[in-house]
Amino acid sequence: MPLSESTLPVLLARIDDTQIGFSATAVREIVRAVAIAPLAGAPGVIEGAINLHGQIVPVVDVRQRLALPAVPVAPGQFLVLLETSDRLIAVRVDDVEDVTVIPASSLESPAAVSLVLQRLQGIAAIESGALVIYDVDAFLSQAEREQLDRPETVPG
Repeated sequence: MPLSESTLPVLLARIDDTQIGFSATAVREIVRAVAIAPLAGAPGVIEGAINLHGQIVPVVDVRQRLALPAVPVAPGQFLVLLETSDRLIAVRVDDVEDVTVIPASSLESPAAVSLVLQRLQGIAAIESGALVIYDVDAFLSQAEREQLDRPETVPG
Protein backbone atom coordinates (compact mmCIF):
# COMPACT_ATOMS: atom_id res chain seq x y z
CA MET A 1 0.00 0.00 0.00
CA PRO A 2 1.59 3.36 -0.98
CA LEU A 3 1.96 5.99 1.73
CA SER A 4 -0.63 8.72 1.62
CA GLU A 5 -2.64 10.94 3.91
CA SER A 6 -4.79 7.89 4.60
CA THR A 7 -1.94 5.78 6.00
CA LEU A 8 0.44 6.03 8.94
CA PRO A 9 3.87 4.35 8.92
CA VAL A 10 4.44 2.91 12.42
CA LEU A 11 7.53 1.46 14.08
CA LEU A 12 6.48 -1.60 16.07
CA ALA A 13 8.33 -2.25 19.33
CA ARG A 14 7.82 -4.50 22.33
CA ILE A 15 8.08 -3.93 26.07
CA ASP A 16 7.57 -7.19 27.96
CA ASP A 17 4.58 -8.79 26.22
CA THR A 18 3.14 -5.45 25.12
CA GLN A 19 3.44 -4.37 21.49
CA ILE A 20 3.51 -0.59 21.07
CA GLY A 21 3.95 1.73 18.12
CA PHE A 22 5.54 5.07 17.32
CA SER A 23 5.01 7.13 14.18
CA ALA A 24 7.93 6.09 11.98
CA THR A 25 8.32 9.69 10.82
CA ALA A 26 9.34 10.65 14.38
CA VAL A 27 12.07 8.00 14.59
CA ARG A 28 15.57 9.43 14.17
CA GLU A 29 17.49 6.23 14.83
CA ILE A 30 17.56 3.02 16.83
CA VAL A 31 20.61 2.04 18.88
CA ARG A 32 21.50 -0.77 21.27
CA ALA A 33 20.76 0.13 24.89
CA VAL A 34 23.66 1.67 26.80
CA ALA A 35 24.15 2.74 30.40
CA ILE A 36 21.68 5.46 31.37
CA ALA A 37 23.02 8.20 33.65
CA PRO A 38 20.60 9.35 36.38
CA LEU A 39 19.40 12.97 36.19
CA ALA A 40 18.90 14.53 39.61
CA GLY A 41 15.89 16.85 39.62
CA ALA A 42 14.35 15.36 36.47
CA PRO A 43 10.67 14.40 36.38
CA GLY A 44 9.93 10.88 37.63
CA VAL A 45 9.10 9.72 34.11
CA ILE A 46 12.68 10.41 33.02
CA GLU A 47 14.82 7.32 33.50
CA GLY A 48 18.00 9.35 32.98
CA ALA A 49 20.08 10.50 30.02
CA ILE A 50 22.46 9.11 27.44
CA ASN A 51 25.28 10.67 25.44
CA LEU A 52 24.41 10.24 21.77
CA HIS A 53 27.23 11.44 19.53
CA GLY A 54 27.99 14.25 22.00
CA GLN A 55 24.35 15.23 22.56
CA ILE A 56 22.69 14.60 25.94
CA VAL A 57 19.33 12.89 25.33
CA PRO A 58 16.72 12.26 28.07
CA VAL A 59 15.40 8.70 28.27
CA VAL A 60 11.65 8.49 28.92
CA ASP A 61 10.61 5.59 31.15
CA VAL A 62 7.79 4.06 29.09
CA ARG A 63 7.59 1.15 31.56
CA GLN A 64 6.46 3.64 34.20
CA ARG A 65 3.86 5.10 31.82
CA LEU A 66 2.57 1.56 31.18
CA ALA A 67 2.62 0.66 34.91
CA LEU A 68 5.12 -2.14 34.25
CA PRO A 69 7.82 -3.12 36.75
CA ALA A 70 11.22 -1.50 36.33
CA VAL A 71 14.00 -3.63 34.87
CA PRO A 72 17.71 -2.87 34.57
CA VAL A 73 19.22 -1.97 31.23
CA ALA A 74 20.14 -5.15 29.35
CA PRO A 75 22.42 -5.60 26.32
CA GLY A 76 19.59 -7.01 24.19
CA GLN A 77 17.41 -3.90 24.62
CA PHE A 78 17.19 -0.92 22.29
CA LEU A 79 16.85 2.84 22.56
CA VAL A 80 14.46 4.35 20.03
CA LEU A 81 15.42 7.98 19.42
CA LEU A 82 12.38 10.10 18.67
CA GLU A 83 12.15 13.67 17.41
CA THR A 84 9.46 15.59 19.27
CA SER A 85 8.43 19.13 18.39
CA ASP A 86 11.01 20.59 20.79
CA ARG A 87 13.64 17.95 21.60
CA LEU A 88 15.14 14.57 20.92
CA ILE A 89 14.10 11.86 23.40
CA ALA A 90 14.97 8.20 23.79
CA VAL A 91 12.65 5.37 24.76
CA ARG A 92 14.05 2.04 26.01
CA VAL A 93 12.30 -1.00 24.56
CA ASP A 94 12.95 -4.72 24.81
CA ASP A 95 12.75 -5.31 21.08
CA VAL A 96 12.20 -3.46 17.81
CA GLU A 97 10.09 -5.48 15.42
CA ASP A 98 9.26 -3.81 12.12
CA VAL A 99 7.80 -0.80 10.36
CA THR A 100 4.26 -1.33 9.17
CA VAL A 101 1.76 0.89 7.41
CA ILE A 102 -1.54 1.37 9.22
CA PRO A 103 -4.53 2.46 7.14
CA ALA A 104 -6.19 5.54 8.60
CA SER A 105 -9.50 3.68 8.44
CA SER A 106 -8.26 1.25 11.11
CA LEU A 107 -7.24 4.05 13.53
CA GLU A 108 -9.48 4.95 16.44
CA SER A 109 -9.15 8.33 18.09
CA PRO A 110 -7.91 7.93 21.68
CA ALA A 111 -10.74 10.20 22.82
CA ALA A 112 -13.24 7.76 21.30
CA VAL A 113 -11.91 5.08 23.65
CA SER A 114 -11.32 7.20 26.76
CA LEU A 115 -10.68 10.88 27.49
CA VAL A 116 -7.73 9.93 29.75
CA LEU A 117 -5.67 8.56 26.83
CA GLN A 118 -3.99 11.88 26.04
CA ARG A 119 -0.56 10.42 25.24
CA LEU A 120 -1.80 8.38 22.30
CA GLN A 121 -1.82 9.20 18.62
CA GLY A 122 -4.31 6.45 18.00
CA ILE A 123 -5.31 2.85 18.48
CA ALA A 124 -5.27 0.62 15.42
CA ALA A 125 -7.12 -2.61 14.83
CA ILE A 126 -4.51 -4.98 13.44
CA GLU A 127 -4.54 -8.69 12.73
CA SER A 128 -3.02 -9.62 16.11
CA GLY A 129 -5.31 -7.30 18.13
CA ALA A 130 -5.16 -3.64 19.10
CA LEU A 131 -1.98 -1.62 18.55
CA VAL A 132 -1.44 1.44 20.75
CA ILE A 133 0.42 4.17 18.85
CA TYR A 134 2.03 6.76 21.10
CA ASP A 135 2.15 10.48 20.32
CA VAL A 136 5.82 11.32 20.89
CA ASP A 137 4.99 15.00 21.48
CA ALA A 138 2.70 14.00 24.35
CA PHE A 139 5.15 11.72 26.19
CA LEU A 140 6.07 14.59 28.48
CA SER A 141 3.53 16.93 30.02
CA GLN A 142 4.26 20.67 29.91
CA ALA A 143 5.25 20.57 33.61
CA GLU A 144 7.64 17.65 32.94
CA ARG A 145 9.17 19.51 29.98
CA GLU A 146 9.72 22.60 32.12
CA GLN A 147 11.23 20.54 34.95
CA LEU A 148 13.57 18.82 32.48
CA ASP A 149 14.68 22.21 31.11
CA ARG A 150 15.79 23.47 34.55
CA PRO A 151 19.58 23.80 34.93
CA GLU A 152 19.72 21.39 37.89
CA THR A 153 18.68 18.50 35.62
CA VAL A 154 21.73 18.86 33.38
CA PRO A 155 24.25 16.10 34.12
CA GLY A 156 27.43 17.42 35.70
